[in-house]
Amino acid sequence: MMLNFTVGPVMSSEEVRAVGGEQVPYFRTPEFSEVMFENERLIKKFANATERDKVVFITGSGTASMEAAVINCFTERDKLLIVNGGSFGQRFVDICQVYGMRCEEIKLPFGKALKEEDLLPFENRGFTGFLVNLHETSTGVLYDLPMLGRFCKRNGMFFVVDAISSFLADPIDFKANGVDVLLTGSQKALACAPGVSVLVLSENAVRKIHAVNAKCYYLNLTSALKDMERGQTPFTPAVGILNQLHARLRKIEADGGSGAEIERVANLANDFRAKIKDLPFEIVSESPSNAATPLHPLNVSAYQIFTALKDEYEIWVCPNGGELKDSVFRVGHMGALKVEDNDLLIAALNDLKRRGLL
Repeated sequence: MMLNFTVGPVMSSEEVRAVGGEQVPYFRTPEFSEVMFENERLIKKFANATERDKVVFITGSGTASMEAAVINCFTERDKLLIVNGGSFGQRFVDICQVYGMRCEEIKLPFGKALKEEDLLPFENRGFTGFLVNLHETSTGVLYDLPMLGRFCKRNGMFFVVDAISSFLADPIDFKANGVDVLLTGSQKALACAPGVSVLVLSENAVRKIHAVNAKCYYLNLTSALKDMERGQTPFTPAVGILNQLHARLRKIEADGGSGAEIERVANLANDFRAKIKDLPFEIVSESPSNAATPLHPLNVSAYQIFTALKDEYEIWVCPNGGELKDSVFRVGHMGALKVEDNDLLIAALNDLKRRGLL
C-alpha cells in the first residue's frame, strides 16, 4: 500500500475515504444546507473566527481562492505588499499582475524567515493590502503571524493570509491577529480529496467585497456569500468532497478540536526531525512549519531520492520543481499518518544509505 508523505493530497482516514466512496447525493436540499452550515461553524471555530465572520466554499484548488481574494477585495486603486519567499509568494504576485494591481514584493532568500527588520522599509508607505502565504510550502518556511498582524494593524492594511498548508498544522488565530481573509484547501491538513478551497472572511472583508463588487462570474464572492446564507453555493459544488470535509471536521471536533490536531501534527514533525539526525540531510528552513520538513540531501539528487522511495518502497515524499528539483525535497506530516509510518520512512532512507544511494 502506498504511504504518502507529500504535502497534498495527503493520507485520508478510512472514515473520509468511505464517504468518498458513497454515491454523491443531490445537493439543493435542506439536508445538504445543514452540512454546509456545520462545515462553516467548525471552520470558524478552528480558525478562532467570530460568529459574525463568514465562510465560503469554492470548488477549485487553493489557487482559485487566492485569485478570488485578490479580485474581490482589491482594485487597481489599491497598493499591495506581498511576501515573496518562494513559488507560492510568486503566485500572489502573478495574480496581481494579471489583474493590473499595483504591488511591491518583500523578496526573501530561499529558506529564510521574515524578520521585523525586513518590514521596516515598508512602514508608512501607503500600502492598503498585505498578502502572505503563511507557510511558503515550496521552501517550508512558516512566517510569524502575530508579527505580521501587528504590522498590518499599525499600517491600516487589509490582511490576506493564505493558510492552505498551515491551517490545522500550525496555530492560527484569525481574530487575535486581525486577519481579514484566511484561505485553506481540502487536501492539506483537512486530509480530504483535492477540489475544494475555503475562505474565512471578517466583517471588514465582507464589507469590502460588497464595495468592490468584482466583475467576475465564477469566483464572485458577493454571489458566494449570498448563497451561503441558505447553506448553498452559486454553482454545482464538489458535493462528495464537502461531505468528506463534514466527516473530517466532526472527527477533529470529537477528538479535541484544532488544538489537539495541531499537537498531533507537531508531534509527527518533531518525531521525524529527531530521527533523521544521523542521516545526510540539512533542514533548509529557518522556521519550518509543522506541516512539512524541507530537506537538502548532502550527497545525491533530491529527485533521485523521491524516485527511489516511490519506485522501490511505495513511499511518496514531495519533490520540488524547477531549480530546486535536485536540491530539496519535502516530507509532509499532515493527514492520517502515525509515528510508525515515520519509522517506515526512516527505515527506507537508512536502507538507501546502506546501499550507497544516499
